[in-house]
Amino acid sequence: MTYKETTDWMFQQLPMFQMQGALAYKKDLTNTLLLVDYLNHPETKFKSIHVAGTNGKGSTSSMLASILQEAGYKVGLYTSPHLKDFRERIRINGEMISEDFVVEFVSNHIRFFDTNQLSFFEMTVGLAFDYFAKEQVDVAVIEVGMGGRLDATNIINPLVSVITNIGLDHTQFLGTTLAKIAAEKAGIVKFEVPVVIGEYNEETKPVFLDKSNSENARIYFAQDNPKVLYDCALLGDYQEQNKKAVLQTIQLLQSHFNIEEAHIQLGLKNVVQNSGLLGRWQILQQQPFIVCDTAHNSHGLKIVLNQIQHHSFETLHMVLGVVDDKDLDAILPLFPKNAKYYFCSPNISRGLNAQILKENASAFDLIGNVFNSVSEAYGAAVSLAKDSDFIYIGGSTFVVAEIV
Repeated sequence: MTYKETTDWMFQQLPMFQMQGALAYKKDLTNTLLLVDYLNHPETKFKSIHVAGTNGKGSTSSMLASILQEAGYKVGLYTSPHLKDFRERIRINGEMISEDFVVEFVSNHIRFFDTNQLSFFEMTVGLAFDYFAKEQVDVAVIEVGMGGRLDATNIINPLVSVITNIGLDHTQFLGTTLAKIAAEKAGIVKFEVPVVIGEYNEETKPVFLDKSNSENARIYFAQDNPKVLYDCALLGDYQEQNKKAVLQTIQLLQSHFNIEEAHIQLGLKNVVQNSGLLGRWQILQQQPFIVCDTAHNSHGLKIVLNQIQHHSFETLHMVLGVVDDKDLDAILPLFPKNAKYYFCSPNISRGLNAQILKENASAFDLIGNVFNSVSEAYGAAVSLAKDSDFIYIGGSTFVVAEIV
């Protein structure tokens, strides 16, 4: 198969949360353990850092990878989902995995995938670990897909575990309270492996303490540390807490790697070019001021929408689309009523119909028009906006993916 045929097969034949939502969720690690055993346990052949959390996983993982890269190490980075190209998920020192490696891996193991009915995510985790092992990375930063305890990545024994924050997202799988979700995320805590908590509250802190005590794992609450003064290429307000978690993690990693002050400074400054991370308070244009952001749940959107209000503008234009399992009653009340809305649907099977989004939004006095595509909605906003206006594109990772 060609690369396109290979990735088309991966997307269409195997369950994939990105496309299918609940259908792709697996309730245990049986398949992943079977796969890594079949692949001769590539996850044991490199050092790793494990990053979980509701929001900020991708940013935190990218900052850690960038700092380690600036320190001169060969660094694997595994993240999800991708925005444009499947290969964004698997990188070494910012370079995406080659098309040839993806094709060869799937071709060599397709019979095993079929026989054991592996999910898209399980197969991709196996691909990443096999690639990092064969390329002999010094260390890999591994982002959890969803949850933690039952996530396919949760077979590694990392140097440090990181949990960025806890918010209400994927509640149909992880639980309907912050404490239950925290317990799922805390499933990545391993015996005597230190754990860094980026943010906590009175509901989640006891969960983290109980888990770390039961695993005899030292626990660090980065939220309590002083503000990070380093400049960073990631400009969202929510990055302040992520940076604290990153610095605390780097401090723990300094017993394993030679990481100096200059490496930290350059790593944060060069994180976008070093990691390829896109869509996090990404400024697309200055006049009018245009920003896209992948925040898609109440925890992340509150911070992003608050940051918008700190800008001065004449009119606010909101290009908005979501997926069909989004809790609209939780997120729509957060959006400003004094904005013009351009409702659209991301071009995936899980995209919520734009007319349905508009009807739900109108109940919260969010008024606007429906467009046939994200690009059409974005084009309309740009054509109507004055230089003094602000345009925001978001609501879903998949909306942002069609713009960047």
